[in-house]
Amino acid sequence: MLLLPSLAKKIIYEVKKLLDEDIIIVNVEGTIIASTDESRIGTFHEGALASIKEKRKVLVTKKDEEQLKGVKAGLNLPVVFSHDVIGVIGITGEPDRILPYGELLQKMTELLIQESYYSEQMQWQTRMLESFVFDWLQLKDWSSAFIERAQLLNIDLHKRRQVILAYVKEQPDFIHRDIWQLTHIWKESYPFDLFIQWGNDRLLILHEPRNDREKETLTQKLAQLQSFLQKEWGTSSALGIGQIFEGQALKKSYEQAEQALSVASKKDGIVFEEELRLDICLEEISSSTRQEFIKRILQTALKNEELIHTFQTFFQHNMSLKLTAEALHIHINTLHYRIKKLEELTGLNLKHFPDVISLYLALYFLDYPLKK
Repeated sequence: MLLLPSLAKKIIYEVKKLLDEDIIIVNVEGTIIASTDESRIGTFHEGALASIKEKRKVLVTKKDEEQLKGVKAGLNLPVVFSHDVIGVIGITGEPDRILPYGELLQKMTELLIQESYYSEQMQWQTRMLESFVFDWLQLKDWSSAFIERAQLLNIDLHKRRQVILAYVKEQPDFIHRDIWQLTHIWKESYPFDLFIQWGNDRLLILHEPRNDREKETLTQKLAQLQSFLQKEWGTSSALGIGQIFEGQALKKSYEQAEQALSVASKKDGIVFEEELRLDICLEEISSSTRQEFIKRILQTALKNEELIHTFQTFFQHNMSLKLTAEALHIHINTLHYRIKKLEELTGLNLKHFPDVISLYLALYFLDYPLKK
């Protein structure tokens, strides 16, 4: 592993949080590539080069400043990664005063380098997996090259799986380590599932069910995932789940998961595609048609937020006047007044079933989150 200037600068930044001293990082050629004193960057450091060649810490005294090129009094420590010295970290100051910091500084630097390395490996694996699954959902036939990629990623293409899509709100970008946090709480129950970052605000899970009757258990796990996102990331989420298919037909499960997610997103819910009925038909209606329908039914009432909220609540409570009034904390006579007001504004008659259906659809489209 090379100690790049970008990583060296990050290490300097992190170390400065703990130590109020001048610090340098030197590469294996003896060149300073990062420093709290920017004027030293790019200069040669003879003491650090000795530390690298001899694989030991090197104390530099005031006397050494006159004899060694580019040095200041202080301590130079070799940085080891995978049994190789990849650079030196140096701290400037009186050796007796800074010596107690030496081992702490060395270990902290090596830990930061290890963290950076494993983070890069995770990101590389995540990108490989995302690219592979994207191709999996597009290909009609599996080429030998595609099968080899599956073997490289240790994925059995023939297992039965279902797609779970999570839409994470108010989260501009997934951070790779956050995805690994999610896998930690998930994989204790489903160790063979695959987590993939799917754009900036989605997560795709390739779920390998233990049997065809685990819906209740899976729902509980999905609720736990939602709770984690709310508590740890401070964001709400919605989940859509496709049905179980053989590997060759995984695209069908993905399409079903997208349909279910469209419905789930309206209420930050968890929706299985197999539960959808009317929603399947409504999902196919274009955005322009929805908007035109809303305009025809609710044009004169749209500015009255109280009325809109009243009838959204009305349908949420299965058109029960008693339950709707209780939910809104109003007298039932007030609810009767609002029904009359809506009928006057829209020309609908809520005793006429087709008009009730029209109002329900208009409110459904009004609350539609993912427009085509």
